[in-house]
Amino acid sequence: MCGIVGVVGKPAREVILNGLKNLEYRGYDSAGIYLNDLNGHDYLTKAVGRIKNLEAKLTPDEQGLVGIGHTRWATHGKPTVDNAHPHFDESHRFYLVHNGVIENYRDLKEKYLQGVNFKSETDTEVIVQLVAKIARENNLDAFSAFKKALKLVVGSYAFLLVDSQKPDHIYIAKNKSPMMLGVGDGFNIIASDAISVLDQTKTFVDLQDGDVADVTKDSYHIETIDGEAVERKPHKLNIDPNAASKGTYEFYMLKEIDEQPAVMRRISNDYFSQDGDVKVDNDIVKAMADSDRIYILAAGTSYHAGLVGKNLIEKYSEIPVEVGLASEFGYHFPTLSKKPFFIFLSQSGETADSRVVLKQVNERHLPSLTMTNVEGSTLSREATYTMLLKAGPEIAVASTKAYTAQIAVQAVLAKAVGEAKNLKVAEDFDLKNQLALAAEGMQELVDGKEKIDALAKKYLPCARNAFYIGRGVDYAVALEGALKLKEVSYIQTEGFAAAELKHGTIALIEQDTPVIALINDPATSDLTRGNIREVQSRGANVMVFAMKDFAHEGDDVILPKIDYYLSPLLTVVPTQLLAYYASKNKGLDVDKPRNLAKSVTVE
Repeated sequence: MCGIVGVVGKPAREVILNGLKNLEYRGYDSAGIYLNDLNGHDYLTKAVGRIKNLEAKLTPDEQGLVGIGHTRWATHGKPTVDNAHPHFDESHRFYLVHNGVIENYRDLKEKYLQGVNFKSETDTEVIVQLVAKIARENNLDAFSAFKKALKLVVGSYAFLLVDSQKPDHIYIAKNKSPMMLGVGDGFNIIASDAISVLDQTKTFVDLQDGDVADVTKDSYHIETIDGEAVERKPHKLNIDPNAASKGTYEFYMLKEIDEQPAVMRRISNDYFSQDGDVKVDNDIVKAMADSDRIYILAAGTSYHAGLVGKNLIEKYSEIPVEVGLASEFGYHFPTLSKKPFFIFLSQSGETADSRVVLKQVNERHLPSLTMTNVEGSTLSREATYTMLLKAGPEIAVASTKAYTAQIAVQAVLAKAVGEAKNLKVAEDFDLKNQLALAAEGMQELVDGKEKIDALAKKYLPCARNAFYIGRGVDYAVALEGALKLKEVSYIQTEGFAAAELKHGTIALIEQDTPVIALINDPATSDLTRGNIREVQSRGANVMVFAMKDFAHEGDDVILPKIDYYLSPLLTVVPTQLLAYYASKNKGLDVDKPRNLAKSVTVE
């Protein structure tokens, strides 16, 4: 959610604009930029809507060797120019951008800022006005005033502050919201995501909660709010900047759907030896094998991947698994088993809801594992262990390849733990070969995407609502398929365990209501066929996605054969494509659905 980029030491305008464009996937509804040329001239420009609207308002003269930019996803106040960042104090001395939420902004405003003329409705403006007042009344420099203000702040933040009286510095602070410092040759850069500035540097410093810093073109000094110096060593990120580009694709979502076969191969190569032996850190395997119950915590698409992971882990490691929504779990912590082990699934590794749970897990000194796509992310750093998804940058808001990667990596872990427990079911599970079959099957499905486009055009152009039904792991995929369709096409869609539809919700089936049935379960395929007949008799238009062994003549998509517990790797692909084409055919922005953000870094 939101994006920030700051630069000191080189022409900043295009660097910031390009960086913000690379962060568009996070979701936003306004944008702004502050520039200072270090020669007595500074410029503030803000616009509602896309970055192109901001660019259109900039004049050629608006340049700077220092700058901060922001894309805002509205939380406090509507998307307006006044509410857009950067914000400034009454004297126009200080300029601030902010990701996160200030919980006590009303208290700060009432206690310290009576009589101040506010221009916006935001929590962020309260902070920049507070810094200015502290600096003025205490005759403090900007960094000292900034730290003094931070001691009063309760909430999450990634702050970038510029003092127009000393503009060759950017002052930064981090708490709960992601932010990285990029180190360049004669310049430094700050961003909420390394992907946004990989064209400028691949050397980064991971900032941690509580860090504040004074950044110039040649140096950075990191300390705590109390002034204690902190050392954070830089490291190189080996990410190809081209991996985050669309290439010849119109939308990132389709590119990322098409990349899934390669992701399966990468996971197989990285997590298996040439001899087929699974490669997982022994400490992870032992900690999980010693547990009596596993708790998988996640949100959205990752939660749906966790539902599939539950089946895999229980089948191949024989450890009971509970799957929870992090947003609920964090504030209603249940009674735990005696030896719990926690797994956190997060594409970004920054999901705020999951972090609330992880903090409580750490306070209880319980073992935890984060499965994430982003090395060095907050959930990765704060969990006991990490397993990377190997999916590469995922830019589209609607997650696709991270979902299938999460399932595959959970399968790797399940096999490793099962083998450590000498379980025959795990030893006989030829996962390396199954991942190869998954890659081949995915390729077959994405190569036939025109058929899915035709289904979308036939059944969905005028649909107001739709349903997915399935049993067993197909029910888990039904939830994910429904989420994809609703979030990118805005068709109200629900996923149901197939038999549950008739326990009330079948009342919503009308003439031509689309129902997508998923059939991969050998135990219940005939029962699901019965559910199909029930909705057809009430006028539904049914699409059937069925594995080859259970397919009937007339089924719409025949899925290649694969192990039942891994079948979601294939079943989900046509559901992703169906959502993509339903959105594209409506002329919508597939990659940036309304009201949504990629990395949900506020609760």
